[in-house]
Amino acid sequence: MSDVDVESLIKKSHEAKLLAYCPYSKFQVGAALLTTDGKVFTGCNIENASYSLTVCAERTAIFKAVSEGHREFKAMAVATNMPDTYSSPCGACRQCLLEFGGDYDIYLSKPDLTYVKMTPLELLPLGFTPTSLNNAPKSDN
Repeated sequence: MSDVDVESLIKKSHEAKLLAYCPYSKFQVGAALLTTDGKVFTGCNIENASYSLTVCAERTAIFKAVSEGHREFKAMAVATNMPDTYSSPCGACRQCLLEFGGDYDIYLSKPDLTYVKMTPLELLPLGFTPTSLNNAPKSDN
């Protein structure tokens, strides 16, 4: 991806962050997911008073893309308001990212638009992937 494309995707993640519904944690997260055919799907975190029902920005963007027929991703940008550190996806989001491939780009950004680039495999080494099911022993039941 060109620097301009990366910057555009990061900016979209910061715009999505502003739509976060986070009355409990006050921790806004935005994500922008680029598919291999050039479409961008954004997501924000959506909290719930029953905390376990909260959905992260990364999964919101993935679910939107998949629900519209997109399953091949080129990149995702993730934005938070953390000025001193790059906030990485939670374990559930790492697993969802890895479901759709291990080698596309994940850009973790700060409010000043600086970023680090990783891949789903770097975020979740030795993760459980679709191929893990192919290697599972068959049950005798």
